Amino acid sequence: MNFGTSPTTKERPHMRTLTTTKALSEFCASARECDYVTIDTEFLRERTYYSKLCLIQMAYRGENGADAVLIDPLVDDLSLEPLYDLFRDTSVVKVFHAARQDLEIFFVDAKVFPEPLFDTQVAAMVCGFGEQVGYETLVRKIARQALDKSSRFTDWSRRPLSDAQKTYALADVTHLRDIYEFLKVEIEKSSRTKWVEEELEVLTSPETYIIEPQNAWARIKTRTQSGRFMALVQTLAEFREGYAQSKNVPRNRIMKDDALLEMASLKPTSHKELNGARLLQRDARRGEIADGILAAVAKGIAMPADKAPKIAKANSNIQVNPALADLLRVLLKAKCDTAGVAQKLVANAAELDAIAAGERDLPSLRGWRAEVFGQDALRLSEGKVALATQGDKVVTIELDAV
Repeated sequence: MNFGTSPTTKERPHMRTLTTTKALSEFCASARECDYVTIDTEFLRERTYYSKLCLIQMAYRGENGADAVLIDPLVDDLSLEPLYDLFRDTSVVKVFHAARQDLEIFFVDAKVFPEPLFDTQVAAMVCGFGEQVGYETLVRKIARQALDKSSRFTDWSRRPLSDAQKTYALADVTHLRDIYEFLKVEIEKSSRTKWVEEELEVLTSPETYIIEPQNAWARIKTRTQSGRFMALVQTLAEFREGYAQSKNVPRNRIMKDDALLEMASLKPTSHKELNGARLLQRDARRGEIADGILAAVAKGIAMPADKAPKIAKANSNIQVNPALADLLRVLLKAKCDTAGVAQKLVANAAELDAIAAGERDLPSLRGWRAEVFGQDALRLSEGKVALATQGDKVVTIELDAV
């Protein structure tokens, strides 16, 4: 595959930082004259539940220093509404790389998604660059440039930003222009626009970013699955998630998973019993958190058995046809090699076993994955096709034609 042309000498971008709503509005007005705009963010999340937005980078196709800017959201009187208006303008494509965390920030802040959206990581995925390809890889292969990653682990909340930080941040949107233009052509040439659109549906669904406290238990891995134990896991996880959201602190600062499971096992009913726990953090042994844990335990104990959450059946318990599973692995490799798509993007080993066990409600059997692999996987499972070698390739042959 041709990944792009040789690099050309470019002037160092003018590092302009927007700190007023008026300046942001003017830049967004200029962006509306273009077909697309590239966007990235820098944020911190180590000490908060929700990401703290520290910097926004934007660029559009231009030939002077005004085509790429930094936006400082930490300035008190700066409103991001001009940016959100641009997000709602469907005449301008909004280009991100690995957009999920960026979109979560904007959705939490303003309940808005950029439309239309183009994610270069998703596009690269369906163009044969592999699974979850990094931005640095695309810059090297498509833009033929090298990135300075020295500011990668910086504190973006500190001011003033250094020139090195600004240069690093701007590179995340200036090279993105070349990457977008290249991938857009590749997607159109290979007629895979529908593939990209299907993948982006998840990114622009509110359900992707909303964690309801009552459903937080599903994120916790546990070996014990009895009804009473799972009822306590649910109520403890619900308390932890709701408290973390209300205080905007990381859930693990309140109670780590292993401590939560310990509480579900010990079932403390008093502060004295709570203080006897081995894994509970110091701050969780007193005050609001301790009271919340005890209330959650009482709620879990009182939960009727038929209301307790149930773990979905593990794949280890399904009856897998091992010979068919092996054939499906061969088929998956053959189909993905032909399509130029990483196998793990289409189906993992657990899904192949599930197909071989007769399950059919699986991602690999829907949408573009069905076109690449799923349809033939079902035909192979039903004995309608067989696998054969043709030179150095594996192909399917119709059994009724044999």
